[in-house]
Amino acid sequence: MTGKVASTPEDQSLAVVTGATRLGGEATRFLHGTTVATNALLEGRGARAALVTTAGFSDVIEIGRQDRPSLYDSFADRAVPLVERSLRFGAGDPLDPALGTAEAVAVSLLYGYRMQSAEEEIAAAIRSRWPNLPVSLSSHVVAEFREYERTATTVLNACLMPEASRYLSRLASRAAAARLPTDIQVMRSSGGLIPIAEAAALPAAILLSGPAAGVVAAGALGHALGKDHLVSFDMGGTSTDVCRIDEGRPEVLYERSVAGYPCRMPSVAIHTVGAGGGSIAWIDDGGSLRVGPRSSGAVPGPACYGNGGVEAAVTDANVVLGRIDPTGRLAGSLPIQQNLALEALAALGSRLGLSAPEAAIGVTTVVEEVMAGAIRTVSIEQGADPRRAALVAFGGAGGLHATALARRLEMAGVVVPPYSGVFSALGLLLSPPRTDAAQSMLLEPGSDIDGAVGRVVAAVIARLVESGAVDATASGFVDVRYRGQSHETTVPYRPGEGWDILLQRFHRSHRERNGFARERDPVEVVTVRAEGVARPLITWSDLPTLAPTGTGRLPDRTVIAAQGPVDAAVFARAGLAPGTEIVGPAVIEETDATTFLDAGDRAVVHASGALEVEW
Repeated sequence: MTGKVASTPEDQSLAVVTGATRLGGEATRFLHGTTVATNALLEGRGARAALVTTAGFSDVIEIGRQDRPSLYDSFADRAVPLVERSLRFGAGDPLDPALGTAEAVAVSLLYGYRMQSAEEEIAAAIRSRWPNLPVSLSSHVVAEFREYERTATTVLNACLMPEASRYLSRLASRAAAARLPTDIQVMRSSGGLIPIAEAAALPAAILLSGPAAGVVAAGALGHALGKDHLVSFDMGGTSTDVCRIDEGRPEVLYERSVAGYPCRMPSVAIHTVGAGGGSIAWIDDGGSLRVGPRSSGAVPGPACYGNGGVEAAVTDANVVLGRIDPTGRLAGSLPIQQNLALEALAALGSRLGLSAPEAAIGVTTVVEEVMAGAIRTVSIEQGADPRRAALVAFGGAGGLHATALARRLEMAGVVVPPYSGVFSALGLLLSPPRTDAAQSMLLEPGSDIDGAVGRVVAAVIARLVESGAVDATASGFVDVRYRGQSHETTVPYRPGEGWDILLQRFHRSHRERNGFARERDPVEVVTVRAEGVARPLITWSDLPTLAPTGTGRLPDRTVIAAQGPVDAAVFARAGLAPGTEIVGPAVIEETDATTFLDAGDRAVVHASGALEVEW
């Protein structure tokens, strides 16, 4: 059983618990993906934090690196440091009373990645004087070299701790009151679950909590379908998230920028663009049609919601084009106001000399080009060929635009999964308990690489076992570079393989990513990593077989495609039996999502319930 409820912006936990209780039944596990940490950062609601660091280095977080936010834009400024100068203190001096005015403290010594005991001594002194003051240590948050990125990540974690802790505490309290499980597991950015207490102490690890679950689900479905190369495509109301998945493993980044702040925590390599169903269409100063990144949000929402929105959004365009049933109800409850969508598109079109349907085609064309650019970013720009990958489309609006995008990029096909409107929630069930660890060290060929990787791997397995996880395993990785390089390439390594295999793998990966390899140059390892996972709650094969219910065929209706109005067959997805073949133009409807097939598209219902689309 699945369900969907409206978000509650004042407190997300209210909608989460409301949705869980409406499903009914006896809940045994409570898994949660959240954007609370991301929202707190984007909205400037982080705590007032202090920083304790090595004397003379307190301005590292403001000096940063030489790179600029936008190389050719002289008006683009760096993000304001998250710690004001008056709350930056040098280690070794008596604790300044002003430290107690902060809401959280970050401790990051110059060599903190190998001086854990020194940072813990400072933390103990702070807690002895201010027992309730949350403290983040760089040696616990990210034990890696590069003092700027490590300090910035530790500060980010400290700023988010109070907000994340309050939210997760409210969630646990509401769950207990609703007689739901309270040993809640939270999705982390790297694609696995951590206990709620750990998430509260390490909020920097859950910045991409929500979209990461969808990537995990896409990988699991691809494995079930025998597809090794995928791009996940999650189109919601405000944004679209895309991620490349090869051989079942999503691309993982070990550093990314969030709202202009570096976060050196592992995360699935999701690229986000401001293109969703609520993205607003507008005309720039040059008279060109643009879409997004500004969104109508849930309130007032697109014009067709009837909640006061008057600007044309992508959802309005799909209503005008007939791809969304103009007489239907969104999410099964919200009636669509077709006349308001027509008014919004007519107003937009009048400024361009276009009719409402022509303007709607323009809106879909523009937003699809924005999303195609996102797919190019995670494929072509990273040396991967999108033509060998299938596009896994989900989210409320993913199926409406997937085939047009895949055709534009000459991709291998499209897969629209079952439960596509709540696919990220399904991904939580498929996600394993997970622990990530990293330790910076300098290793050269001939040194004990097996021992170094083995110690980090053993540490993450021990942490998983301690948390109660079952069937814990871990994979080792190393960051390798040519001596003198300022960037590294992360490659897998299993103890016992030896340096020769590691170097071959590094040269090959470097050539694939950068277009060249310098196989005669000296090489060094600078960081050892481990990814530990345990048995997930379910696997794809555990999901129940979807039996058709009700009628599969609905009355035809006129849909406007790029070539003009066409008569489209309409189907209820719940009534489609495995093996059913549908040829476009067609619309396939479900409670929380819609799929549009243009002329020449051919969809076949897989035994899993997924729609496999080719042309």
